[in-house]
Amino acid sequence: MPPMRIFLLLFLFLNCLDNSVHAQSEHLSERKINQLVLEALSNFRQSNFEKSLIISRVALNHATHNKNNYLIARSYNIIAANYSELVEFDKAIFFYKRSLFYANKANNDSIKNMLYNNLGNIYCFEKKQYRVGIDFYKKSIELSSKIKDSSQIYFTNVNIAWSYFDIGQFSKGYPYLKFINAHQAKFQDDNTVVIANMLNGMYCSHKGDNLKADYYFQKAVSLGKTYIEKSDLAYAHLEYSKFLNRIKKDKEAYLNLKAYNKITEQIYNDEKLKKASIAGFNLELDEYKRQIDKIEDEKDSQYQSLKKSRIIVILFVVISFILLLLIITLIANIRFKKKHNLELVKAKEIAEEASLLKTQFISTISHELRTPLYGVVGITNMLLEEHKELSSSQHLSSLKFSARYLLSLVNDILQINKIEENKVVLESLTFNISDEISMIKNSLSFLSQKNNNKISIDIDPEIPEYLIGDKLRLAQILMNLVSNALKFTKDGEVEIIINLVKVEGKLHFLEFQIQDNGVGIAAVDQTKIFEKFVQVGRKDEDYQGTGLGLSIVKRLLGLFNTTINLKSDLGKGTLFTFTIPFEHDPEKTKRIIDEIQVDLTSNEVFKILIVEDNVINQLVTKKIIEKNNYICKVVDDGFSAIQLLGNEYFDLILMDINMPLMNGFETTKRIRQLGIKTPIVALTAFDKDEITDEAISSGMNDIIIKPFEPVTLFKIINYLISETKNVGC
Repeated sequence: MPPMRIFLLLFLFLNCLDNSVHAQSEHLSERKINQLVLEALSNFRQSNFEKSLIISRVALNHATHNKNNYLIARSYNIIAANYSELVEFDKAIFFYKRSLFYANKANNDSIKNMLYNNLGNIYCFEKKQYRVGIDFYKKSIELSSKIKDSSQIYFTNVNIAWSYFDIGQFSKGYPYLKFINAHQAKFQDDNTVVIANMLNGMYCSHKGDNLKADYYFQKAVSLGKTYIEKSDLAYAHLEYSKFLNRIKKDKEAYLNLKAYNKITEQIYNDEKLKKASIAGFNLELDEYKRQIDKIEDEKDSQYQSLKKSRIIVILFVVISFILLLLIITLIANIRFKKKHNLELVKAKEIAEEASLLKTQFISTISHELRTPLYGVVGITNMLLEEHKELSSSQHLSSLKFSARYLLSLVNDILQINKIEENKVVLESLTFNISDEISMIKNSLSFLSQKNNNKISIDIDPEIPEYLIGDKLRLAQILMNLVSNALKFTKDGEVEIIINLVKVEGKLHFLEFQIQDNGVGIAAVDQTKIFEKFVQVGRKDEDYQGTGLGLSIVKRLLGLFNTTINLKSDLGKGTLFTFTIPFEHDPEKTKRIIDEIQVDLTSNEVFKILIVEDNVINQLVTKKIIEKNNYICKVVDDGFSAIQLLGNEYFDLILMDINMPLMNGFETTKRIRQLGIKTPIVALTAFDKDEITDEAISSGMNDIIIKPFEPVTLFKIINYLISETKNVGC
């Protein structure tokens, strides 16, 4: 994109907006943030992209802390301009639209005017989507007229004329050139005079008036040499070269093309781009963290709203007890057969058959429980949202808590089953150990308050900021240990201590200590607490649990090739200790983070088709979708879905798997055979690992397990629709 356009837009943007923000924040005052924005702009105009991105990042962080939409929009705009110059146009568009989002919140037409112009530049000159780009330009002119910004109207006319000339539509571009020439004396400045002469040269060349064309091109080149900013001069040389080549002046054409290349190389060089890319990586990491923090805050607020009801819990505990009894019987039966077999081959066959039956049984039970649980949680949420007078009802809140409790029980059983069948594989994800521990502490704040406990954290400062490993399994281990300590401690303290004990190459060995001053564990019980379904020292009033937590901890640590140590005295407390090695590799961390998708929220209204045979689940899913202002239609089976898709367009399809007549996999295959590319997401109560292969082979794009968090559903919907549209472009 022509750098002149971005420089001028940012300049106009900063000069047409006032400096009326005064409030002081905890970190920097808004006046100082504004100074950072000006400094970032100055470095951008000098093509110092690395420094501009670094300073913009600092300004954005402080503006976000101050919740100043005006300054956030300004910071995002400069960030986007840098990415545009770094030829990362998709990222530039993303950050321009982020800036536009906050400009709308700030209700500032001057910022929006400038952003429409910038988006027009990218879509016209980089994405070659001229219709989209010119629409943005016209929006800019509308806003300029509204706020009576004549100089901006003049500048936008320059851009539109250039866009039309670029694609050879000189008749459409001429009215805008005529406007430029008529108002040149009043509004022309150093940033537009070179381009205005260049455009006149292009038009005269098109009309065959070679003498005038040569005059205007030479004037553009001559003026461009007198200004510090050289990007306009480069484009003047390029267009002059095209003209000279057309009239067969090959030598002069070559010299102008050579001048264009020389100026371009001076503006951009590999070292600048490399450093700017590193600065951009840090900035994108900040953006990712902000989205994660937002999601975690929403989860915490939802968790705090849950309350316990004894009557309804008893009902679900009875169901849980029956399920546990069946599973215990099945596991005991399998162990008995393995231990007392007489013939090795026959015993192996029996064990394999029993294992398959166990898996099928657990899968069936989990599916049959998740399906009604989805309805229970969904309808409870609907009642609480639609009837505010019921928000204080302990029965409804307890119903929701109990459903969540039973779902947690099902997940624990599935986790044990997966580990025992070697279906769990550790992943390599980058993470910050302090962030993970803080998340765990916040998640367990409700439980700590219940018993009036305090959670303290002590992390070795020598631990690197970013590590690589399976942070999800680590979080699961710590959540189980800390929650267990909180349950059996009252009016006390639970400490999370993490020390760096040794470094071997890229591996950093972290020792984790979870210590409490609770009731402790008797010596006779310490050897069996890691077994399944074992609970020691429990009284009737104690917190309800499955007895699977420590068993899961032991098995997960086995995946890390490590063990857990226990020290405990009755009445004094308990200490759990284990050590896990994590990799520290900055280059690998950067590669992993680069692959992370940014959050793709959208204000567009999408059209969603729900294929679901369960009437209650239809109601719940439709309510969740329409609450986000999406258009939604529901059909009962696959045949109806295929018939509807033949007559009507949808942005995305939510497909149930277990349906009569024709299941979700077969329905998806037939939809793909018709050439329909609409994204299809499986919305099912089956365990994800069981259906992933068949879902992918049938043509599905993703899988969501019921019950689910609505924020997860909408992130996947927005991402898939956005990805499909980008591919279509």
